[in-house]
Amino acid sequence: MSDKTGMDVFSRRAILRTALSAGAAALAAPALAQSAMDGIINTPNRGNWDDQFDAKVARATVNVTTNTPMLSPQAPAAIQQAMGEYQMIVANGGWPEVPQTAKPLQLGAVDSSVQALRQRLMITGDLPRDAGMSGSFDSYVDGAVKRFQARHGLPPDGVLGEYSMKALNVPAQTRLMQLQTNLVRLQAMSGDLGPRFISVNVPAASIEAVENGRVMLRNTAIVGRISRPTHMINSKIYEVILNPYWTAPRSIVEKDIVPLMRKDPTYLEKNNIRLIDGQGREVSPSMVDWNAPKAPNLMFRQDPGKINAMSSTKINFHNPNNEYMHDTPSQGLFNKLMRFESSGCVRVQNVRDLVLWLLKDNPGWDRQHVEQVIASRQNTPIKLTQEVPVYIVYITAWSAKDGVVQFRDDIYQKDGDQQLALQTTAGVEPASSNEDDFVPRQ
Repeated sequence: MSDKTGMDVFSRRAILRTALSAGAAALAAPALAQSAMDGIINTPNRGNWDDQFDAKVARATVNVTTNTPMLSPQAPAAIQQAMGEYQMIVANGGWPEVPQTAKPLQLGAVDSSVQALRQRLMITGDLPRDAGMSGSFDSYVDGAVKRFQARHGLPPDGVLGEYSMKALNVPAQTRLMQLQTNLVRLQAMSGDLGPRFISVNVPAASIEAVENGRVMLRNTAIVGRISRPTHMINSKIYEVILNPYWTAPRSIVEKDIVPLMRKDPTYLEKNNIRLIDGQGREVSPSMVDWNAPKAPNLMFRQDPGKINAMSSTKINFHNPNNEYMHDTPSQGLFNKLMRFESSGCVRVQNVRDLVLWLLKDNPGWDRQHVEQVIASRQNTPIKLTQEVPVYIVYITAWSAKDGVVQFRDDIYQKDGDQQLALQTTAGVEPASSNEDDFVPRQ
């Protein structure tokens, strides 16, 4: 244990024996603690128990991932099962609040609050009940915290920072309400969705490509922020455009581009954006009065290329909101915890994998051909041989058939409880002048 915690050498069994007297008394539910302790001490295979547990916690976060789609005919039954479990948790008094500490809790820490943390994680099944009630943040707790973080869409680093603590301390009754709210949403999407479809879950900022009831691809996404939300819609993808032109929506022209042109008259030129009039003729930016009260009635169109706001790819689906899915030149944004930054469109990480999946019924569009066309920088629209359904949904809680319950933040504040809203965004919207170093967000 000392090689994992940096503490003086002592055995895990010594911790557990100490916990029998100190740990159980410190918890709000001593009977539960004592039951867990008895299970450990009486385990017949205690001789190799430590190694067994370490192997299990190493797989903890892996077991959260599943190829079962979030949207499926079985989804309502799965979330109802989770509701039954959470109803029992609520009936038994919920779970303890984990106290805040001066420093984030992580592997190697020893603190009395770890005992409450252990009990909290045991109640939701993240930590086995035979893991003990020690005050030591050991490999048991590390694996359990990572599992909890993965279930809540947080980076599974095992460190209890601000957002993990907030998620831990949402009351059980509130989580039960969240499950009930999302049951209605999942029931509305439990019909025949088609043999092949794409789902975009906005609160999770995640995309699933589903085929024959299994997730074939899962892509990280960036979706609309609360002031410019992504719209929920059932639609069909009909076209993929390689090397797309980007046409700025009127809202972005007015809110972003015109103010920038007032500050920097070379902005359009730097970003390869051309002005096109109603007859298809190019207009010089120098001919426009950028200080006029209204934005010019012109098309703002960006040429294909590396700095294009959609980079290599645009994926079109039928909708009245001028929204679409697309690539981005700023791939580092996908590594951010806060991925609610677009103006409504959906940016897709590893978009070329998704393109190949969409074009599988279009003869000749293998990876080599797609890459060749992208390298040419030539605008290339491709109509899908068969349109693919796309469902953009708002699901903040769900459960797969494996019983793993997932929660996400209520980023658009639709769930009815402020404790569920904006945990990971901390209520802060990005400034309109620093996204992608390219203000138009689509």
